[in-house]
Amino acid sequence: RGRSQRKQVFAADRLKYPMVRKHWEPGGGRKELRGRDEWVRISWDEALDILASELKRIKETYGNRAILRTGGSEIGRTLSLFGGYVSNWGTTSWGSWWDTGPIIGAREGYNTFNTNDRFDLRNSQLIVMWGCNPAWSAGGNPTWHFMQAKKAGARFVFIDPFYTDTNQVLGGEWIPIRPGTDHAMALGMAHTLLVEDDPETNPLIDWDFLHRCTVGFDADHMPPGVDPKENFKDYVLGTYDGVPKTPEWAEEICGVPAERIRWLAREIGRTPRVALLTSWAPARIKNSDSWPQMFMTLGAMTGHIGQPGRMTGLSVHRASGNSGPFLVRPGGSGVPGIRNPITDSINDNELWDAILTGKYTAGYQDVRDINIQLIYHGGGAILQTRDGLMKGIEAHRKVEFVVSHAQFLTTNAKYSDLVLPVTTAWERIGGLLVGNREALFCYRQVTEPLYEAKDDQWIAMELAKRLGIDPEEVYPISPKQQFFNELAGARVMKDNRPNSQGDWEPLLTITAEDIAEWGVEGKPQQGRITLKEFLEKGVYQVERKPGDNYGYIAFKEFREDPERYPLDSETGKLEICSPALARHVKSRGWTEIRPIPAYNPATEGYEETFADWERKIKGEYPLQLYTPHYPRRSHTVFDNIPWLREAFPHPLFMNPKDAEERGIKNGDTVLIRGKHGRSLRPVQLTERIMPGVVALPHGAWVELDDETGIDKAGSDNVLCGAVPTGQGTSGWNSVIVQVEKWHGEPLKPDVEWPQRIVL
Repeated sequence: RGRSQRKQVFAADRLKYPMVRKHWEPGGGRKELRGRDEWVRISWDEALDILASELKRIKETYGNRAILRTGGSEIGRTLSLFGGYVSNWGTTSWGSWWDTGPIIGAREGYNTFNTNDRFDLRNSQLIVMWGCNPAWSAGGNPTWHFMQAKKAGARFVFIDPFYTDTNQVLGGEWIPIRPGTDHAMALGMAHTLLVEDDPETNPLIDWDFLHRCTVGFDADHMPPGVDPKENFKDYVLGTYDGVPKTPEWAEEICGVPAERIRWLAREIGRTPRVALLTSWAPARIKNSDSWPQMFMTLGAMTGHIGQPGRMTGLSVHRASGNSGPFLVRPGGSGVPGIRNPITDSINDNELWDAILTGKYTAGYQDVRDINIQLIYHGGGAILQTRDGLMKGIEAHRKVEFVVSHAQFLTTNAKYSDLVLPVTTAWERIGGLLVGNREALFCYRQVTEPLYEAKDDQWIAMELAKRLGIDPEEVYPISPKQQFFNELAGARVMKDNRPNSQGDWEPLLTITAEDIAEWGVEGKPQQGRITLKEFLEKGVYQVERKPGDNYGYIAFKEFREDPERYPLDSETGKLEICSPALARHVKSRGWTEIRPIPAYNPATEGYEETFADWERKIKGEYPLQLYTPHYPRRSHTVFDNIPWLREAFPHPLFMNPKDAEERGIKNGDTVLIRGKHGRSLRPVQLTERIMPGVVALPHGAWVELDDETGIDKAGSDNVLCGAVPTGQGTSGWNSVIVQVEKWHGEPLKPDVEWPQRIVL
């Protein structure tokens, strides 16, 4: 994918000129043709005049609450000065960790890190990776970090519906599990720990940690004002509901044999130094609000928190296998913020329904009217990447005007009326990016803007002129000055305190000559390396070695003295019983949960594959589908690159047992149908996926046949339903489907499909 960046710039399918839909006219024209109409090249003046005219017309007719803006902070500044816009919100990658983590004191794990760093990973004797596959989903060197832990003696266990590439590399134990049932398995493990623990002969539970550092585990350690019966221990034992959460109880739901559940619980309880790591994937489930709480409870019960080689939490993205605060960071651009006067914000699960029905949920017992008539895609890929894509297309064909900034004819752009071609990062002056915690990267312009592509900031300022707004209010600082401010403000941590809580100093030495050469405002400063050296190398990385002062042990101070170093939760402790979490979920207005991590079946999860759960009679959609990240793409980016289409063909992964029952052979084109849509894919049969589960990689650009309503590209969100639950978490990994052999024309390999080249 790194090499394919050149195809992000010098590609035949780059959008070259502003375009308008052939059958567009003010008010929408033939709106049903969005997504399949022809395109007409226009000038930038024409494009901006059309855009300004439609914005004014919509505002005058319906008001600013009729304008929905997605992506692109640049255009948001202009729209805010124009009177505001409706926004959208959701947890996207994080799943339920985004809200649940901080509320219970566990942090969200990405910006506020909750596991230890890569050198401490080598102190772990057992590493349990629950739904983690960094070889596919975390580019760069995270898998290498885990290999070093293996060399240091760590054993690995993987809990996943798929035998992952990471598992293959590290040679760990594989425990197949049904998607969305992780919580049930963890409860079965908790039951084992409780009934088998003996402090004298078989110590499995860290009672000292539970009593000092948590609330809600048992009736004697409850948060203020909560019924003592609402404690986790009695729930697991079935004291009041009569249902012990035994491994046998869990097996029926999750598919993991009871003895395997017991085995893993014992291994975690008896091993002195364990890393319990999970990704966001198991939390991208409808009704997963209590899953992060359950996962942290498992770590708290066994005491694997806050000590060398002992950690419980997230191993994700840039923090995969190397968590901890950044040691080097960029400066700010210096551009002041602009407040959006409109406060309406719609959850991603209700976004398309809000457009179609005119209503959205703003909170508990608070349903509001809304009348979206203009969709402004300032960036991103929201139509492609949010649940309920079929409703999204319908919503795009309902409103009066849709505009997109785009580099290619993405799904957002395809279903628009007006498309504005924008530059890539490689055509702009430059910027800074963080990778892992130790490195700061600098990218710089490598080519002049191609064709008539323009920078998003230029578009925001030119549009402002036509809306009667001073463009200097939108961007009072030039792109070059912004880039310089980021460089001058870059900071690196001094190596003077353990656990990465040291002081900061300037990264770059900048001279008066540098400032004059750049033609910007600034002051000379002394730093670690010169500006010229940093720009030439393109990266600065803090040197690391075992035992240095940059190491990081998450929750170390809290574990040692929870009164002096409380967590950010309501009680200052890790909340195994969390009234605050229950209140928060209720406040969103959809569903409610208990304050303890009680099992809550996923909407469209395993249980819903049955027409009759008690008699185990399967229903119309007997298979579970989940949507893993895939090497071909970064979310949706790169899906149009022929090199990557050739290397990674994007099949539906299916177990041979399920295929045999359906008369399906390897390589057949299959129809995947569910409650929300239908899609075609070639099937790849493999024993690497457990029976009853199929996997459709995330991010393929939809190719909809309007006559049949069937997608040909295997676009995951065609099959994912926009069903709001709990805190508004999207449910990409809780989908139920049926798979059938396709008797129509077989699909050609994606690499043979024509590129979306226009004009």
